[in-house]
Amino acid sequence: MKRVVLQRKLVNALMVGLATASAVVALVFLGWILATLIRQGLAGLSVAWFIELPKPTGEADAGMANALVGTIQVVAMAIGFGVPIGLAAGIYLAEFGKGGRLSQVVRFVADVLLGAPSIVIGVFVYTLMVRPTGHFSGLAGAVALGLLMLPIVTRTTDEMMRLVPVSLREAALALGAPEWKMVLRVSLKAALPGITTGILLAIARVGGETAPLLFTALNSPYWSLNPTEPTATLNVTMFNYAMSPYADWRAMAWSAALVITTGVVLLTLLARATGRKAR
Repeated sequence: MKRVVLQRKLVNALMVGLATASAVVALVFLGWILATLIRQGLAGLSVAWFIELPKPTGEADAGMANALVGTIQVVAMAIGFGVPIGLAAGIYLAEFGKGGRLSQVVRFVADVLLGAPSIVIGVFVYTLMVRPTGHFSGLAGAVALGLLMLPIVTRTTDEMMRLVPVSLREAALALGAPEWKMVLRVSLKAALPGITTGILLAIARVGGETAPLLFTALNSPYWSLNPTEPTATLNVTMFNYAMSPYADWRAMAWSAALVITTGVVLLTLLARATGRKAR
């Protein structure tokens, strides 16, 4: 008996040690990446980076103002496309489509889209919007990012609303509230903190995507506030600059990577804070 207990303790200690070592290795590499990113990114940041347009290599005071504004514009349009549809689909799954054939199909499609490579979504939107119109556009990029957000928001809304106690729904219905008002004023309100966390994580996810934008929004060295024209984004501009042979462009690419990473980290921290508040 003692031998069995000792063997179990040794196996447990070994597995705990392996798990701890794996965590330490992951943290070391993550810290290394972040330290390199901060060191290289800060070297290329300046006031001009935020307010000036891109310039030919060798010229002073070059910036990525158009790409920064374009990224905000495309992500904002993606939120306007993906979040409302995802919320509506999630509410349907949790409240009205329980056990139905359509709800099973919607869940299956959402799960497939969650695992689909982002470049596949980009090619799909390219075929759907870019080829028929004959030109790239920020709107097409927003649709591609919105499609990436859609399954995340749908499944988050579905799961969070399923966690709302049935007693709350029954109490609202017993007081004479219509079903649609019970859903909006009771179920959705109770699940809103968790849904907000999912939305923030979805925004953080699409904020760092590059592949779909290569096939949809493309890029532009100019101001492009018109969503029907090619639109500059930090992701694509960083990709192009990082592959260039010019040191000043590569430095600007590091700065773009730092700005994107900072935005993603802030959104993730905000999502975690919202999740803790919900719990």
